[in-house]
Amino acid sequence: MLILFSYPELFGVADNNGYGLKVFAYLKIVRLAFEHRHIFDASTAPRGQLPYIVDGDEVVGDSDAIIAHVARRHGADLDSGLSAAQRQLGLMLRRTLDDLYWVMSYSRWKDEAFWPAFCAALLAQHPSLTVEGLEKARSFNANRYYFQGIGRFEPHDAYARGLADLEAIANLVPEKGFLFGERPTSADAAVYGFIANIYFYPIETPLRRYVMEHPHLSRHCEDMHALVML
Repeated sequence: MLILFSYPELFGVADNNGYGLKVFAYLKIVRLAFEHRHIFDASTAPRGQLPYIVDGDEVVGDSDAIIAHVARRHGADLDSGLSAAQRQLGLMLRRTLDDLYWVMSYSRWKDEAFWPAFCAALLAQHPSLTVEGLEKARSFNANRYYFQGIGRFEPHDAYARGLADLEAIANLVPEKGFLFGERPTSADAAVYGFIANIYFYPIETPLRRYVMEHPHLSRHCEDMHALVML
């Protein structure tokens, strides 16, 4: 059986990282049986990053590579009916989500306004964690943010970037249904992975306020959540 390794859940979301939740959602929508193993330590993962899967004798990292592998090896391709233009739009959307990831992560680990609530939530749900360990993770992330670039932004400027990403996404999400019609595709799984990690978190960051104020985003997130949590 395929095994998905990803970060643990938080606030009722199956993975507190957008990339892992994207893969989880895809696997659930295509109804492929899998075992979900939650881990914190990514040091043995491909490229030192989560999520990754073990599928027989193959180990695959990177969320997009995992989805491509599942579509190819298991014939579970949510995008088989999409046009070339729709596939390209899906790629552009995923790249926008890549940018949003850094702002979302910044809001949790770096911003002094929200770090205490995020830290407390992790400690409450995962007793194996310690304050010391989370402070080390916070320091590690601060270095990542600095070299990526978002860590050099003041909070107002960082959130302006994330809100621009959310606006672009919100303008693509329809009032009803999914991004490319009545059935979800990999793009819907990707959007859900990140929006759910904002929408379901009771921490009032500027990103969450934006999602709550835009019913198309919250409706899409709720519909996807109902599908993947069956």
